[in-house]
Amino acid sequence: MSELPRPPSQPAAPAGPWPPRSAYLHIPFCHRRCFYCDFAVVPLGDRADGASSGSIARYLEQLLAEIAAAPDGPPLSTVYVGGGTPSMLTPAQLGQLLAALRARFRLAPGAELSLEMDPASFDQDRLAGYLAAGVTRVSLGGQSFDDGVLERLGRRHRRADLLQAAAWLAAARCRGELASWSLDLIQGLPGQDLAAWDAQLAQAIALGPPHLSIYDLIVEPGTVFERLERRGQLDLPDADLSADLMEHTGRRLAAAGYGHYEISNYAWPGHASRHNRVYWSGAGWWGFGLGATSAPWGERLARPRTREAYGVWLEQQRGAVGATAEAPSTAAPADEAVASALSGMPFDERVLVGLRRREGVRLERLAAAAGLGAAELAPLLERWRPYRERGLLRAEGGRWRLSDPEGLALSNAVLRELLEWWEERDGRDRQGD
Repeated sequence: MSELPRPPSQPAAPAGPWPPRSAYLHIPFCHRRCFYCDFAVVPLGDRADGASSGSIARYLEQLLAEIAAAPDGPPLSTVYVGGGTPSMLTPAQLGQLLAALRARFRLAPGAELSLEMDPASFDQDRLAGYLAAGVTRVSLGGQSFDDGVLERLGRRHRRADLLQAAAWLAAARCRGELASWSLDLIQGLPGQDLAAWDAQLAQAIALGPPHLSIYDLIVEPGTVFERLERRGQLDLPDADLSADLMEHTGRRLAAAGYGHYEISNYAWPGHASRHNRVYWSGAGWWGFGLGATSAPWGERLARPRTREAYGVWLEQQRGAVGATAEAPSTAAPADEAVASALSGMPFDERVLVGLRRREGVRLERLAAAAGLGAAELAPLLERWRPYRERGLLRAEGGRWRLSDPEGLALSNAVLRELLEWWEERDGRDRQGD
């Protein structure tokens, strides 16, 4: 596959206070679709690999064309290659994508280059090739250490694959070849109780990943799990047990030295995901590939989720892929409230992502930046009063944040009050129009 030439002329990048310094690349291919997955993925079978797949080769040509057609921007400080199973790509294919980003934007010194990898999708030689291509951080999709659970999730790998992959990553980090790595696990799985989940956490801690992402199972529409739930064949933990699992996770990992810096994410000092913090802070980012969403200057643009529609979309975009409306030409914002107003992110979404973070949000300043006065904010504060009285939601030093671990474990209830208040407010506004 030859490298695609840069178009003769590029659209000018909009002037704005938060020029994108992060990029997400979506590799949709995987060996099989897991039973809980509703991502934009293309299963190719257990034996598929980037070295021999024509589908992967053709898609990469499209992805390279999209990157080459993006507006100019500052050097990237974070890049995240997700999927799907990006470790189905060969190191040469990944290297070509990173070279395209360097040619289009350049990479800042010390940039974080993250790659999602599934156990059993790579060996030591392939890992070495990824590291040589520039990968500095790996996110390992383990999900569970239990073979029976992995089978019921529709996963391809087994416990032995996970342990081997983790050992390779740990060794690479010890040699100084890999800056950091993360392990993904899912809690709240069918039939899971507190003892079974504690055993999962114990095994994760024993492996010593510098970062852990612990996700609550969400039954998404159109998935195998959704069909099983409709039939009454999915024995999920109830709300109380789910909250207990999350609270136990926070306490167990805190005792092991992990900081709880976002609802689903824990890290040793210095190992938080810089790329993911871009999303939670409301800053802009480039997104490339099938199903990817970008928000370079606050205006979100979602790509189609099928290969055919994505190809048509690329043709329609021509040389304007990734360009957005011009942002206000001002100096960099001094704080998050001004950044929110300029980013185009709605107030409710800004608060939603902010409360997911350990540091929380400056609620009143965000409201003022969004044109909301104290009277308009009062109904939300009244909805939140029971959570403040229980110590789950705290207002300290001008910041509102969920307590850890109790408040973060019950975050859905607090965030639901926010969304219901915002929907009621929108409804009143529409009736007044």
